[in-house]
Amino acid sequence: MSVTVRLLDGRQTAELEVQLRTVFAEAFAEPPYGEGPADVERAFRRFRSQVRPTGFRAVVAFDGETVVGMAYGYPLPVSTGWWDTVTEPVPEALRHEDGKRTFGLFELAVRPAWRRQGVATEMHHLLVDGIENQRVLLNSRPQATAAQAAYRAWGYRRVGEAIPWDGAVPHDVMILELTAGQ
Repeated sequence: MSVTVRLLDGRQTAELEVQLRTVFAEAFAEPPYGEGPADVERAFRRFRSQVRPTGFRAVVAFDGETVVGMAYGYPLPVSTGWWDTVTEPVPEALRHEDGKRTFGLFELAVRPAWRRQGVATEMHHLLVDGIENQRVLLNSRPQATAAQAAYRAWGYRRVGEAIPWDGAVPHDVMILELTAGQ
């Protein structure tokens, strides 16, 4: 397998919705997620608005013409509701957003047959390389031990717990502080 990754804008990413649905469905069907068709629909209702903001960027992994992975997000606006889902008190200095401070990483997924080949690491590095934000923020299921290990290896630290949407299980809120040129 020869995987290549490409940095895409919102329009280019939206054009790949059908293939990205397949990535999501396969990546999150197995434990600890156990997500099904209704979860895919919920995620892709959000996806259609997520590809629109200024600063949106995605990295999509391809094996030939087959989409095998995705990572995407955008800078959090001043009015973000992300911090409102945190279940524990968070200092104002941590939760303050100015529209440029934090890049929200909304999805990072690799289809099972392409895991453990460095695809997620390559996508993550390309996604955050050159962004002008001070940090990257994401939510991750604590039971997703492989994802948690990758995030820690990339430098993320846990800063709280959140219930990101109604009916969701608790997620760890994780931050990666970026340095100039990272």
